[in-house]
Amino acid sequence: MSKKTKKRQSRKKRSTSRSTPSAALAESVQLQNETGFHPDYSETIKDLKRIGILAGTFFIILLGLSFFLN
Repeated sequence: MSKKTKKRQSRKKRSTSRSTPSAALAESVQLQNETGFHPDYSETIKDLKRIGILAGTFFIILLGLSFFLN
């Protein structure tokens, strides 16, 4: 793997881009509101349902075998 290098910015450049921390926070909140975060969990829900059905099926099979073998 290659090493990643970070560019150093002078304090003057950083201070002129954002004057106060509250302004930076307002910018980030505004950016999040514009873009939004809407994840799609439909695949995950399908997988969890499939896992639940398989676990229930195996549990029922084990219960049936325990009665049959005793």
